Amino acid sequence: MKPSRNQDVVIDDAKIRDALTASRSADAVRVREVLAHASELKGLTADETAVLTGISDPQLLGELFETARKAKEEIYGRRLVIFAPLYISNLCFNECLYCAFRAKNKEVQRRALSQEEISREVKILVEQGHKRLLLVAGETYPQEGFSYILKSIETIYDTTSGNGEVRRVNVNVAPLTVDEFRELKAAKIGTYQVFQETYHRETYANVHVSGKKRDYDWRITSLGRAMEAGIDDVGIGVLFGLYDWRYEILAMMQHIRHLEQNFGVGPHTISVPRLEPAGGSDIACNPPHPVDDVAFRKIVAILRLTVPYTGIIMSTRETPNIRRETFALGVSQISAGSRTNPGGYAKDEQDSSQFSLGDHRPIDEVIRDVAALGYIPSFCTGCYRLGRTGADFMDLAKPGAIKDHCNPNALSTFLEYLMDYASPETKQTGMKLIDDTLKTMSGTPYTRSQKLLEQVHAGKRDVYC
Repeated sequence: MKPSRNQDVVIDDAKIRDALTASRSADAVRVREVLAHASELKGLTADETAVLTGISDPQLLGELFETARKAKEEIYGRRLVIFAPLYISNLCFNECLYCAFRAKNKEVQRRALSQEEISREVKILVEQGHKRLLLVAGETYPQEGFSYILKSIETIYDTTSGNGEVRRVNVNVAPLTVDEFRELKAAKIGTYQVFQETYHRETYANVHVSGKKRDYDWRITSLGRAMEAGIDDVGIGVLFGLYDWRYEILAMMQHIRHLEQNFGVGPHTISVPRLEPAGGSDIACNPPHPVDDVAFRKIVAILRLTVPYTGIIMSTRETPNIRRETFALGVSQISAGSRTNPGGYAKDEQDSSQFSLGDHRPIDEVIRDVAALGYIPSFCTGCYRLGRTGADFMDLAKPGAIKDHCNPNALSTFLEYLMDYASPETKQTGMKLIDDTLKTMSGTPYTRSQKLLEQVHAGKRDVYC
C-alpha cells in the first residue's frame, strides 16, 4: 500500500524548546511588536507565539487580551455558535489515566445506547432548540463495530420533533482508516474532531497505558487521513494540564502548519479543555501541570491571535464566569446544557460522566445570559450545507466576506430559537438584542438579515444564505 502523505507529522521538541528559551528575553518592546503584527490578522510564527506565552506583566497582559478581543470581533463579530455533545457509548478498551471511561475503571456503568435510545436523546435536545450536535463515543464499539457510528448518525438526522431537527452532526470518535473516514464523509457529517490530548511523547506514553490510543503516531496522523478521505473540516485539541501548556501550544502549531502545508488548510476548530476531575482518576483530580484561570485566558487569547480564522470551542467543563470571560478573548463556539454520559439527557443526571462539568445551566439560561452580554447565539449550519467548508470557508473568512453570511444566519437561527423554544424572559432579552443588532448593520448584511428574519416571522424555518 502506498504510504499516506500525512505519516511524516513530526513534533520538533528542539525547535519548541529553543523558541520558549529565546522568548524569556523578550522585553515589552518585543511583546508590543508581536501584538502589532497579530493585529494584522495574518497569524503568528512559532517564535512570536512563544513571546506571548511568556507575558506576565499586568499591563502587557491587558494589551494581549485587548488585541485578542479586537481580533475576535473583527472576524466573528458578536456571535457565538451553540451546540450540545451527545454521548452514545462509554465502552472503551483504552487505559487513559485521566478519563473516567478508561477500561479498568470499575466505577463507571458501561453502556452503548440503542438506536431507539439515541433517537430519544436527540428528541430531547431538539425540543430544547439544539440544531447542531457533537456525537461522542468511547473508543470501543458494540459488536456491530464501526457501522454502529454510521447508524447512529443516520438516526440523529432522521429524528425530528415539531419544527426541530438536527442540521449538523459533528463527530468525535476514535481515529479511523482512510476508507472508514470515507464512510464517515458519506454519512454527511460536519466536522471530524480528535484530540491529541498531549503532544509531549513521554507524557503521552505515561498517561496512555494500554489500548490502541497508546499509539501516538496513529493518533496524530488521523486528521491527515480524514482530510485525504475528503473531510475538510477537522477539529483539533489538547487536554491542558497533562503537560506544560506553553509547549502544547507550540506543538499544536506545528501540527496545524503540517496540515496547511499538506492539505492547503488547517483545522476548522480548536478545543481548549482543561483537565477536570473524573471518577476513578487520580491524575484528573491532581493535574501534573495545572493551568490556572489567568493562564487559561492567555491560552485562548494567544490561540485567537496565532490562528485568527480558526474557531475556538469552549465546553461546559468551565464555569459560567470563565466562559463569559473567554467569549471576548476568542471563543466562538460553546456547548450548552451538556451531559457527558450516555443517556444523560433522558435521565437528567450525571452518573458515569466522562468528567466533571463546571456549567450545569440549562440551555435557555445559557442563551439568556449570552444574549444579555450582547452576543448573538447562533444555531447556523448554512456553510456546511452550501459547501463553504475547508479552504473554501477560509477563502471567504480571511478577507472578511464570511461575515456577510454569518451575521444574517446567526440572527435568523436565533430568532427561530426565540420563537419556538425560549422562555418568555429569554425571548424578551433576545428580541431586544436582535433589534439592537439590526441598528448597527448596513448594506448587504442588513438586507440579508431583514429578508431572513421576515421569513422566520412568517413561519418559515431553516432559512440561510
